Amino acid sequence: MKRFKLTSIYLFVLTCMLMITLPLEVKAQDMETKTDKLAVLWTSGDIDVAEKSCLMYTHAAKRNGWFDEVVLIVWGSSSRLLAENEVLQEKVKAMIKDGVILEACIACSNMLGVTEELKALGIDVKGMGVPLTNYMKSGYHVLSY
Repeated sequence: MKRFKLTSIYLFVLTCMLMITLPLEVKAQDMETKTDKLAVLWTSGDIDVAEKSCLMYTHAAKRNGWFDEVVLIVWGSSSRLLAENEVLQEKVKAMIKDGVILEACIACSNMLGVTEELKALGIDVKGMGVPLTNYMKSGYHVLSY
């Protein structure tokens, strides 16, 4: 009989602990924000990372409806790689056509001397510190390459 009481007490305590740690209320709007928006931060200047993961996944996420909103942020070395590589440029143009939002860090592109090339591709080149922070604070899934 003691064994049964001890097990019952442990189960009761465990149940109480789970109830305390779970959120009391999950709002539908919170779920939508956290599950339907993706911001991809592309910083790598490596061609294999660009072709074989970053651009491929980002484009597929939008085309296949895995996320309602998909943003690709070109930041750092990826700026120069994109500005110099025509194959990647064609991929980015197709992504824009399919509804991926393209943004780039102007501080990075200015340092690398590629701002005009990125703008010519249809990318919104601007300060990205605040927008990236807002993406993170508003529940976007953030993936970085």
